[in-house]
Amino acid sequence: MNLFDAHCHLQDARLAPHLDDAMERAAQAGVTGLMCCGSREQDWPLLQDLTRRFPGVQLSFGLHPWYSGSRNEGWLDTLKTFLEDTSSAVGEIGLDHALDKATFADQETVLLAQIHLANELHRPVTFHCRQAWGRLLELLDETGWPAHGFALHSYSGSVDLVQPLIRRGAFFSFSGAITFEQNRKGRDAVAAVPLDCLLIETDAPDLPPFLPPGAGCLRDLNGKVINEPTHLTEVLKTVAQIKSIPELELAKTTVSNAHSLWQ
Repeated sequence: MNLFDAHCHLQDARLAPHLDDAMERAAQAGVTGLMCCGSREQDWPLLQDLTRRFPGVQLSFGLHPWYSGSRNEGWLDTLKTFLEDTSSAVGEIGLDHALDKATFADQETVLLAQIHLANELHRPVTFHCRQAWGRLLELLDETGWPAHGFALHSYSGSVDLVQPLIRRGAFFSFSGAITFEQNRKGRDAVAAVPLDCLLIETDAPDLPPFLPPGAGCLRDLNGKVINEPTHLTEVLKTVAQIKSIPELELAKTTVSNAHSLWQ
């Protein structure tokens, strides 16, 4: 069984001491493709080495709304250079209305600049969106959606938004958050998304899935679980159960969808 992790951050310092072993475990679990996303300027130089170290890693460069306020003056030119040097995507980028309202206008400026760059370079986009779904639709219906496809990372919107977003060309990526039974909103969204629009991800090292008692896992110095790509199998298992299809069929479908968007 081959799997594609549609969103992870292998460059994160929490994974760095464990990365070789973590990638070996991922390969043994069948995770043969990974979209590794850079979220801030400090990340971008770290990504290119990953493709040399680990076959199957694909790259995405972007400025996340969490870090847009600390960007350098020439950030967009730097981003363009990284994108032109690789066959990479743009992301993760987006809107986050859990942040201070005073940042909202600047978030939009940064987002639109990156969508324009993605369209200029003919690249797909990965979106981060938190508590801002209505504004994302309003803004991009006015200014234009990415012309070369887009994924909604760790989708957290409502079921009611699924069809409107499909009409705009969305792929929906689900993370370990949907492995928790109390996440009814996320599970209902999984059920509503057609198979040909579906992706699965880990967001490693964040958003670890529910793990069975006694399951071995990486932990940081505070005892917090460090998510890793091998845990994609837990996301696969849950999504397959929700969709009432065999895991192998879901694996093939999500790999095909990832290739359709990013290759």
